[in-house]
Amino acid sequence: MNLKDIAKAAGVSTATVSRVLSGKDNVRADTRKRILEVVDRMNYRPNRAARSLRSRRSSFIGLIVADIQSPFFASLSRGVEDIAQKNDYSVILCNTDENPKKERMYLDMMQGENAAGVVVAPTLRLSKTITRSVADSCATVVIDRRVQGVDVDMVLIDNVTAAHDLTAHMLGHGYTRLAGLFGESSSTGLERRAGFEQALQDAGMPSDEQLVLHLPAREDAAHEAVSRFLELDNPPEAVITSNGMLAAGAFRALRDREISVPEEVAFATFDETPWTAMIRPSVTVVRQPAYALGQTAAEMLFKRIADPERPTRQVVLSSELVIRQSCGNHKE
Repeated sequence: MNLKDIAKAAGVSTATVSRVLSGKDNVRADTRKRILEVVDRMNYRPNRAARSLRSRRSSFIGLIVADIQSPFFASLSRGVEDIAQKNDYSVILCNTDENPKKERMYLDMMQGENAAGVVVAPTLRLSKTITRSVADSCATVVIDRRVQGVDVDMVLIDNVTAAHDLTAHMLGHGYTRLAGLFGESSSTGLERRAGFEQALQDAGMPSDEQLVLHLPAREDAAHEAVSRFLELDNPPEAVITSNGMLAAGAFRALRDREISVPEEVAFATFDETPWTAMIRPSVTVVRQPAYALGQTAAEMLFKRIADPERPTRQVVLSSELVIRQSCGNHKE
């Protein structure tokens, strides 16, 4: 079965069928409805290989993220995939593990395989060195992490403001000695540290460099760091982490030392994960719209694929500060 069969059954031209199936809106509503009814009745499915040959473009997009084990990236990936399926595209998922060499390899692979487009959460190194050639050769949307000096579509949250508000909330409870753990391989870690330190500055408090670290986004790294904090003569009164992987390691370190949260050390983090709401005390979080980030990025990507010359956009979505038990109020 091909487009000619559909056109004959619907009493229209193959060009009209093609316009309807490709999502063009210059077809009368009644004609569109009749064609889609025929498509459904005849159980027609487009030939992806033929479409790719005609368009010189594959029927897949790439999604390059740091680590799919992170609940944040898992939810983000689902948002991308759901929109891709609606557009009859497949998604090839790549994990960089925050490794710039792997990231470069995957970007080269997407270009070499003629991917229709790519959504990428770039490492800090790529954020500083990404060139126009990537976006010119392959429709590209940057997600979650900012890049500088390149005119490319981006979907972000306001990390500085979110971190500032979270830190200010902790300071509002009376804590004066705050520890902060931030990812070392992405622009989000830098931005969240900036918001953390701005809140301290606004409150007239110094930032203790001994308690503010950039780390790999791994549980073991955070566990080791917080364990060291607890051995200090003057340990922190509160711990803030900038992502879910660091949060898991940091909270486990507090539990391993039988530290009471929030009575002895308060705790808060970025990223809502399944455990943050279920444990006791439940954890105060900055809830990011991960699924919406993925959806929005994919929608922007398919608009870019359809119209490569359209102006680039930067979309900033809102996060939400969810107050729970772990930040405490024993200082008030």
